[in-house]
Amino acid sequence: MNKKLSIIVPAYNEQNTIQHILNKINDVLLIQNVEKEIIVVNDCSVDQTEQKVLAFQQLHPSLNIVYKKHEVNQGKGAALRTGFQSATGDFVIVQDADMEYDPAEFNILMKPILDGFADVVYGSRFMGGRPHRILFFWHTIGNKILTFISNMFTNLNLTDMETCYKMFRREIIQSIDLKENRFGFEPEVTAKVAKISKIRIYEVGISYYGRTYEEGKKIGMKDAFRALYCIIRYNLFS
Repeated sequence: MNKKLSIIVPAYNEQNTIQHILNKINDVLLIQNVEKEIIVVNDCSVDQTEQKVLAFQQLHPSLNIVYKKHEVNQGKGAALRTGFQSATGDFVIVQDADMEYDPAEFNILMKPILDGFADVVYGSRFMGGRPHRILFFWHTIGNKILTFISNMFTNLNLTDMETCYKMFRREIIQSIDLKENRFGFEPEVTAKVAKISKIRIYEVGISYYGRTYEEGKKIGMKDAFRALYCIIRYNLFS
């Protein structure tokens, strides 16, 4: 029986990109004949995101797409919880709908797990020779500072704690009691994964096609402060 990858796509007001990212996911040929389960979680978008997803489903009836919708906007972390709870695959990965990450690289993250070396794989934007869009200096510094502080508490040596691309064995991510509703998911899940006995965490280099705020980027300074709070809370008091 073929293994399956559950791809969680949280979406909030992504009408301009949601069909593009679903097409890219559809085009990916996974190694070792791994099958795909796509779980789109619409976090109460007020644009045409829902219509775009439903139209895509109708055009691709053979594609395994599960559609979930929040009636109230709750944040990315809440959307991910909904997606994780619905996942039935052997492995689970997070895929933002904003085109900043390339689904063609799923296989890079999945290989250490399929080869029996890893339980969790992070895709780092700061290692390897893959393309990166040049954007915000202070975002990069902030990311590296948060990763450094997170590593101090977890005793990991990650280069990109805040990356979207995190792949988990399903039983691991479904066993973690996640609380954060917004972008605090990244430091929270890192802290809680690091506490699992004998967990095997790997990191691989990925590309990054970042977007500007004019193009729809949502994370801001207040999210950086929340991430710092989450690093302390979930490492020391959880």
